[in-house]
Amino acid sequence: MSESIVQIDQYLDLMFAYGTLWVYLLILAACFVENLFPPFPGDSFIVAAGGLVATTRLHWLPTVLVVVCGGMASVMIIYLLGRRYGRDFFIRKNYRYFSAADIIKVENYFSKWGPLILISSRFVVGCRVILSLVAGVSSYPAARMFAYTAISYCLFCGVLMYIGYMLMENMDTVAYYFKTYRTILWPALAVLLVVYVFRRFQKFRGGQKA
Repeated sequence: MSESIVQIDQYLDLMFAYGTLWVYLLILAACFVENLFPPFPGDSFIVAAGGLVATTRLHWLPTVLVVVCGGMASVMIIYLLGRRYGRDFFIRKNYRYFSAADIIKVENYFSKWGPLILISSRFVVGCRVILSLVAGVSSYPAARMFAYTAISYCLFCGVLMYIGYMLMENMDTVAYYFKTYRTILWPALAVLLVVYVFRRFQKFRGGQKA
């Protein structure tokens, strides 16, 4: 979605007419939806919330709680879906670009680097949902998944709210940098995906010729 942080800040401001509770609920819903529909600007809601904390219109503790709870709820849903249906499905299908051998590699990678991957997961925009799904597909322990992702959420939420808090008077500047960040990141991820698929296709073609 193309809404800027300034617009979101205005939406939240309008919600105060219905009571502070509705503002918290809207932030919670935004953080929940973000993981299910990645283009949704959940990060922008967190920055805007930080600005509202700076003006004392919101309290920092319930704001952090609704952000973490909303995001963690949808993350764990994706993880559980991957864990319940993903592994058997992908192994049975043995897709060319996500084969049974690839799943074994992912499982080994998560067993070695799982904590680092999950703690940094919220900072890897564009790959968050994939990492949650892959953690489920690889049957990464649920308790560890929850704990490490919660740590990641708290750290990431703290950073974004701090940005909103410190730059509350310059929301247009914050919005500009976020727009630039998202504009550069998504095309870069798309290029990396195309390169990955192309290399896998070449490898597959080479295997057929051999």
